Amino acid sequence: MAGEHPRAGIEYPSNWHELLAWFPDEASCLCYLERLRWGAGFSCRFCGVVDGDWWQMGDGLRRCAACRAETSVTAGTIFAGTRTPLVSWFAAVWYVVNQKQGGSALGLQRVLGLGSYETAWTWLHKLRRAMVLPGRELLCGAVEVDESYIGARRAGSGGRGAGGKAIVAIAVEARDKAPGRVRMKRIPDVTKDTLTDFVLDHVERGAEVRTDGWQGYFDIGRHRFTHVVTNVSASGDPAHVVLPHVHLVASLVKRWMLGTHQGAVSHAQLDYYLDEFTFRFNRRHSRHRGLLFYRLLQGALAAAPQPYKTLTSKSVA
Repeated sequence: MAGEHPRAGIEYPSNWHELLAWFPDEASCLCYLERLRWGAGFSCRFCGVVDGDWWQMGDGLRRCAACRAETSVTAGTIFAGTRTPLVSWFAAVWYVVNQKQGGSALGLQRVLGLGSYETAWTWLHKLRRAMVLPGRELLCGAVEVDESYIGARRAGSGGRGAGGKAIVAIAVEARDKAPGRVRMKRIPDVTKDTLTDFVLDHVERGAEVRTDGWQGYFDIGRHRFTHVVTNVSASGDPAHVVLPHVHLVASLVKRWMLGTHQGAVSHAQLDYYLDEFTFRFNRRHSRHRGLLFYRLLQGALAAAPQPYKTLTSKSVA
């Protein structure tokens, strides 16, 4: 299976008709997942042997020659334990990546004829947890960083730390007149430790990090970043002029939350909606929607199983 540059019509279907032709049954779906997951060599999830020997069992499982453990291609992924045919899962993935502004649970239920809204909601949340691959490349070059606030604000509060709002840190590559790749994460506060950790987790060392004059960013320059600080109030320019790319992304994600999801996103689930926005935004110039299908299946194989109870568990906002 291709790595960095998969090709339309070869590594992934180009359109809906090709999708139907490629994946008419469970066997064809399993074969494709095996190519995606083990195309570079079988890896045992029990003993950790990479590119090891294995035997194909009669029930479709693979047995590791090193530890004798048996596993399936869907084990340890979001498809683990599913009772729904993979053909339906593939159709769901295709639907999700072909909705420019994001799919809704109601829309997915209608398109696939799923038995309940709860099933569609569960599938969407499983897929959202697969939209960010582990070990993805860090942002590089010139990177703008700022925070934004999403949610209902309590009366009488404002400024940094606006009550009732979730705080979201945003980093965006500044590429000429347009933003490049984006990274976002819900954070508990805007202290030095929190903001510095966000930059360290998402920006490549040696990059130029551009921020406003908030003191929470003052430690960034100690970590092999070129820290460019602009005091917005002293500059005479509004914040969206000083840091245009990150403010554009903040505006777009808020509009997306309100338009696609009517703002009905809890703090506990917010990170996964941010992952969906990031997945779509970073691939907005992709020529083939099938490539997004390919990437999301890669993520689905890399993501851990997500039982329904973990999807609905409440966490501290």
